[in-house]
This record gives sequence, structure tokens and C-alpha cells, in this order.
Amino acid sequence: MSPRILVVEHETICPAGWVGEWLVDAGATLDLRRPYAGDDLPATLGEHDGLVVLGGSMGANDDAAHAWLGPVKDLVRQAAAQGVPTWGICLGHQLCAVALGGTVVPNPRGQQVGVLDVGWCDAVGEDPLFAPVSGPARAAQWNSDIVARLPDGAVLMAATAHGEVQAARFAPMVWGVQWHPEAGGDIIRVWADDDRDAAFERGVDVYEYLGHVVDAEPELRATWQPLAAGFVARVRAAAPALP
Repeated sequence: MSPRILVVEHETICPAGWVGEWLVDAGATLDLRRPYAGDDLPATLGEHDGLVVLGGSMGANDDAAHAWLGPVKDLVRQAAAQGVPTWGICLGHQLCAVALGGTVVPNPRGQQVGVLDVGWCDAVGEDPLFAPVSGPARAAQWNSDIVARLPDGAVLMAATAHGEVQAARFAPMVWGVQWHPEAGGDIIRVWADDDRDAAFERGVDVYEYLGHVVDAEPELRATWQPLAAGFVARVRAAAPALP
């Protein structure tokens, strides 16, 4: 049997990308749900061994405009309580934070766009998911909001030089990353086209950033594929019925 992972996609321009590919390569079966397109979300995680929550352009507190965000947070809370391995990416990372009592706000320093250094914290050496990938690393970031306050009991795994949260363990089996391990040039190109005019007004050259991502693709894939494989390993370890 392969572990069954529920993957929540929030909009078509933010697919699972490389992460979906890597999870399958590691032996997982993905149950992809697109609630924005009418897919139902399960009320419980009883038929799933893991949960992955992807990114999106909406905010983690925009439940009124995007009705499925509340149920996603309910699933995160269930996962934390039941020890179901969960991985949030960008918006998913922020949803995990809010679901478990943290705070997400617009970054006072403005939008983060770039292939940026990951600032690992000392605690990462004892984390079962992040420790194996905690050497010098860069990651693709594209976000305007940040986790301003971690939930009680959460552990900071990585932060920027200015102290913005890059990664955290929100509960013993719930992790989040602010960066985009799933996104190569094909995905970033769509975001650049979509954000071009607004970025120009902010003085951000998103196409220069796109070029940096394309140039860094081999490095990014080599760095973050083991993180996806490690997540599947955590899912297997948490589900005794799996071989």
C-alpha cells in the first residue's frame, strides 16, 4: 500500500508542481482537491495518511471571500491533534499558523520576491523533517504576507536576516515553509505575467527574478526533492498499517 496524501490546491496558477512529482516518486498516492473549482474537502482525514496545503494569492484570513479556507484550517487542527503529517507551502504555511493560533500579516518590509538564502535556526538540527536538508540552501520566494507570531509551542526552523519566518514546525507533525519548493520557471513565469504591472509600480522586476529561478532550477530541484521524500517517510512512519 502507498500512503494517501490529501493535497489542497487553492487556484490553478499554484499547482503542486515539483512537489507533486516528488511525492509520487517517493511512493505516495495523491488525492488532489480543488475547492475553488467545486471539489469537496473531506470533513475528516480518516481516509488520508498525510496533508499538503499549497500556496495561493489569497490571504490566510480571507475566509469570507474563499469559503474553503475555514474547512482547510479545520483539517489542519485535526491533523495536529491526531498526529497526521502535514506540510504547508506559502499560503499553506500561513494557514497552518493561523489554524493553530498564530498570526499572519502583510510584511511591513514589502513583498518578498527572489531566490533567497534560507536562514536555518539552531533547532533545525533536531527536526526529523528539516534536519536532513539543513545545509546551506536557497529557495524561491514570492509572498506579501508573513507569519508574524507563531502558535504556542511552535518551533522556528528558519528565518530571514530580518527575522521573517521562513519555516516552522507548528505542531509535532505539522510543518510549514514560506518559500516555494514546488515552483520552477514554468510556474513562476505565470506569476510574473499575472503580477507584472503591479510589480512595476512597486519597482520590482519580476522577469529578472524569473531568470534567476530558471538559472537556479537544477540547484532548487536538488535541494528540495529530499524534503518531499522526507515528508513521505514521515507519513509512512506515522501510519503503522503501511508497509
